[in-house]
Amino acid sequence: MITIHQVEYEQKSILRNLLELYKYDFSKFEPDDVNEYGLYEYKYLDHYWTEAERHPFFIKVNGRLAGFALVRELGSTEQNETIYSMAEFFVMKKYRRSGVGRHVSMELFTRFSGLWKVAQVETNEPAQRFWRKTIGEYTHNRFQERREEGWDGPIQVFSTGNKDEVPELNG
Repeated sequence: MITIHQVEYEQKSILRNLLELYKYDFSKFEPDDVNEYGLYEYKYLDHYWTEAERHPFFIKVNGRLAGFALVRELGSTEQNETIYSMAEFFVMKKYRRSGVGRHVSMELFTRFSGLWKVAQVETNEPAQRFWRKTIGEYTHNRFQERREEGWDGPIQVFSTGNKDEVPELNG
């Protein structure tokens, strides 16, 4: 059974530990090194309990930790639709390719109805394949893929409020 749980402040150290595993996995796609204490760190961790626009979740499989998802609100459209971003998404290797990431991402897309932007770094081709397939399935291929200044990689953009429309975006 796959479940999603909001991370409470008292569980921040658990999320910090999982973020280290995530950053380690991600180190093959980005040049980050560990600090002098042997840690990668995640500079936005505390923001998930000080900013209402950030939503941290644990992913569990049969009651055991299997990863996390960090959702951010980026603002709103001219139509007052909230814009969400999957800031970070991590499923431990043991649970990959078993439907966990697909299930969790789709549940979060539904839970946070609005315009979504899901970005991947250029070199992370496995993530690109996962998100294109998952978002394509969720939206019946009604999404845009675009590039934005300041980001090196593709960004899938779609609306969960009306899955029958491909969002029209400026810029």
